[in-house]
Amino acid sequence: MITANPAPEAGQKPDPGLLPGRARPARRRRRQWLPYLLLLPVLLAELLIHIIPMLVGVGMSFLQLTQFYIRNWTEAPSAGLNNYRFALQFDQASGKALLHSFWTTVVFTVIVLALSWGLAMMAAVWTQRAFRGRGLVRTAFLVPYALPVFASVITWSFMLQRDNGVVNHVLVEQLGLLDDRPFWLIGDNSFIALVVVEVWRLWPFAFLALTAGMSAIPSEQYEAAALDGAGVFRQIRWVTLPNLRSVNQVLLLVLFLWTFNEFTVPYTFFGKSAPEQANLISMHIYQNSFVTWNFGAGSAMSVLLLLFLLLVTTAYLFLTRRRRDA
Repeated sequence: MITANPAPEAGQKPDPGLLPGRARPARRRRRQWLPYLLLLPVLLAELLIHIIPMLVGVGMSFLQLTQFYIRNWTEAPSAGLNNYRFALQFDQASGKALLHSFWTTVVFTVIVLALSWGLAMMAAVWTQRAFRGRGLVRTAFLVPYALPVFASVITWSFMLQRDNGVVNHVLVEQLGLLDDRPFWLIGDNSFIALVVVEVWRLWPFAFLALTAGMSAIPSEQYEAAALDGAGVFRQIRWVTLPNLRSVNQVLLLVLFLWTFNEFTVPYTFFGKSAPEQANLISMHIYQNSFVTWNFGAGSAMSVLLLLFLLLVTTAYLFLTRRRRDA
């Protein structure tokens, strides 16, 4: 026999369990606002650390902010677009220096990306199959990425010293590949040293990303390819690379942005003044901002660099999405 719920007596509050229609909207509203409340600290931190400094930098690029206005930079006179004209006058010394550092950074980025991705791909393919000590090998590969940047780069700077460096000792005295001890931190060799150290630092991250992507590839695809007579290289071409397409799209973009904006390694290597052969655009902007005390011109160069990276990133995402949808 089904009985109705008894009506509450006079002066008695109704049981909330008997009023689901009124309680559920409040719970739904709380659940809807909970994700935004959890994201609020991160959004505030992003606003304070990135957004506000970026907007301040954009505003500084329109000011004649030199060492005379450091104390009260808000009182610096307006420069209009003169800082941008100063940076983009490629027939003048300032524009030629900026253009040289830009092309140096482009070549540096292309070489580092190619070598880092190639080494990471070979290491990931090699460690994909199970063998004794595979975990130890993978851990050893990740050591450069786990080390602090300053400690590792300072260690490399000692190793690359001309007279007492380990690199020259091995190349000249142990292996006999060179007749004389070269200078690695000045001249043309400074670019080679910078590339070697940057690749040494970045390729473990690419190895980690590619290894994670390969672990999600079903082994049945490799077995089917082997039954069809495909060798190792054909399996990589027709099985591994297609399955890693989404991973490579993100990985290459991240490596590009990191490498093009690299500042820690050249600054630790060369200090405030990098050799002309290794003068990346980040070091060039630093010299114009903190060495010559022309913060307005340095801010303008930073804004131009930001616009270039946004343009390249947008074009890259558009092309990769178009190729994926095709």
